[in-house]
Amino acid sequence: MESADAAAWRGKKEIGGRILDREEQTFGSQLNILFQKAEKNKNVLEMREIREAFQDVSLTPVQLERIVSMLEARNIDVLTVSDSMDEDLSDPEEEMESALNLMDSENVSMEDPVRMYLKEIGKIPLLKPEEEIELAKRMEQGDESAKRRLSEANLRLTVSIAKRYAGRGMQFLDLIQEGNLGLIKAVDKFDYRKGYKFSTYATWWIRQSITRAIADQARTIRIPVHMVETINRVNRARRALLQEKGREPTPEEVAHRMEMPVERILEISKISQEPVSLETPIGEEEDSHLGDFIQDEHIPIPSEEAAHSLLREQLCEVMDTLSEREQKVLSLRFGLLDGKPHTLEEVGKDFQVTRERIRQIEAKALRKLRHPTRSRKLRDFLDM
Repeated sequence: MESADAAAWRGKKEIGGRILDREEQTFGSQLNILFQKAEKNKNVLEMREIREAFQDVSLTPVQLERIVSMLEARNIDVLTVSDSMDEDLSDPEEEMESALNLMDSENVSMEDPVRMYLKEIGKIPLLKPEEEIELAKRMEQGDESAKRRLSEANLRLTVSIAKRYAGRGMQFLDLIQEGNLGLIKAVDKFDYRKGYKFSTYATWWIRQSITRAIADQARTIRIPVHMVETINRVNRARRALLQEKGREPTPEEVAHRMEMPVERILEISKISQEPVSLETPIGEEEDSHLGDFIQDEHIPIPSEEAAHSLLREQLCEVMDTLSEREQKVLSLRFGLLDGKPHTLEEVGKDFQVTRERIRQIEAKALRKLRHPTRSRKLRDFLDM
């Protein structure tokens, strides 16, 4: 009969001198399956596919984030696609009108070619779902005109999404350009067999392209793309809690909503902070700068530095009235030389005498310093 220990070892495997349990083996094998699946699917995976692969393992949000990071390290894109994405998008005609108004706010002239571009793409007719499927089938046969038609019919979708990222450090026109790069990627990787409308699928790619551009270009300090997306999720959770509670949520409340450790939420909040230039104008007339009001803690206050300098001078004068041995004993005992006080035993070893002898020398020197002729020179510094 097989022993209990043998049964326990039977399901284990040794890698690099370390024994892996069943859960770790499952984790590794499922990760390899995902790598293979992504390779067959143009290096694209959906978040639901990751969750399904690890449905037998209770993944925490932090573990899921690490899995996504490992996949992205292999240039595998992880999509979070849902039909609710389309609900966020307004009527295309309204979006184009809103985009034109945004162009006005950025002082783009009426004759600007980009303004003409916005009006031109507004004339391109939208596609019906069955037309998208037909174009996708033609694309599989290598029909470049079908690819171009699908791209052009969704250019206004890019404008609609780019408008939502205005004011985050990039010009509106640059956002449109980056979004169009994402649209081209979506056209290349679209799989109509999964049942999504193309606009639903393309929305994720356009958003990804724009957020990556913002991460690379708009921030003074670059943040990894997966971290930008994590920051956005935390911010959405924080805004939702703000609406529910009518106040700023605590880190603990955000952590509970996100199912993350509080320490992780604090770390994400710290990473998401934007640096502020010391040259930022301050005041109504903007004649001062932020740096003028920030104290440099490494530079001493002039009045204190002057007082300390006078104290050193007076202390040196008073110490000069003592014998050389007394000066050295007090300097070592109170750290006047190197800022580090020494024990009686340490000073005794230095002088090759007992600690009791050092105590006697110290007591005698202090009595001399307490004499009015000497102490009155230092008494004024006691209130510093």
